[in-house]
Amino acid sequence: MKLIQSYLSTAAQSWRTQTLALRIMRLWLGVTWIYAGWNKATDAGFLTAGSPTFIGTQLSAYSTQSPVGFAFNKLIEHAVLVGGFVMVSEFAIGLATLLWVAPRLSAFAGFSMSVGLWLASSFHSSPYFLASDTAYAILWLSYFLLINGKRKGFEMSLERRGVLRVGLTGVLAVAFAGVGKFFANAVPSTTNSAASGSAKIIKLAALKVGDTANFVSKNGSPAVLFRTKKGVFAYSAICTHQGCTVSYSPAAKLLQCPCHGAQYDPLNSARVVNGPTQTPLAKIKVAVSGLWVIEA
Repeated sequence: MKLIQSYLSTAAQSWRTQTLALRIMRLWLGVTWIYAGWNKATDAGFLTAGSPTFIGTQLSAYSTQSPVGFAFNKLIEHAVLVGGFVMVSEFAIGLATLLWVAPRLSAFAGFSMSVGLWLASSFHSSPYFLASDTAYAILWLSYFLLINGKRKGFEMSLERRGVLRVGLTGVLAVAFAGVGKFFANAVPSTTNSAASGSAKIIKLAALKVGDTANFVSKNGSPAVLFRTKKGVFAYSAICTHQGCTVSYSPAAKLLQCPCHGAQYDPLNSARVVNGPTQTPLAKIKVAVSGLWVIEA
């Protein structure tokens, strides 16, 4: 009980003694990192292989486009563990920031995570200001320097009470991740016609020349079907940048990612037209069988 009282008292005292500017910075960073963890915790597909938002799909995209892509090859093999670690770490950094637990260590961790995300997912973003990871890296670094004050170096040692506070924050982070699962949406079903033995997608007569149709592929991921005068073809709708779901823009005649602006030309093998990625969308084999368009 005394530990909890000390835990809350120290947090309250820290808020009272800080400047308004530092409070705003601290509040924004802490809440944002908790929200990032909550977003993953409430996504039933984040740790589920085959889901459109599966962490393994994101790691696979990183391995092909990041300047340190080689580092993700082994991580892909342990995608669920990596995803769980990232989720809990985001909760822990956010909570530690708000509650003033090992503040310099948590600020440095936030800075390191932002730099890692920049190298992994937004290194090729152009212009650079479209990538939020760099902005957060600078914000975390500024926050760290402000709370570090005139200290020389980076002292990471903790007294006994500090260790207990860190442990309690870790327990809270795991608890938040667990609670998030109760609010998670169901993983997109893969039992539709495209995923069954028939692999039927849509009747050919219902897809006129120039039309598109969204469907779920056999592996449970979103996909987009096209019909032109030359026939039918389809692509995965998972952006090769960070795993977001792309959509077709009839006006631009491009597949566009809403997250970081990647654009793909469906009439040219889904090659990248603009954006942070350099990898085309994956092709999905489709064919016409009788009256139906099927996934081959």
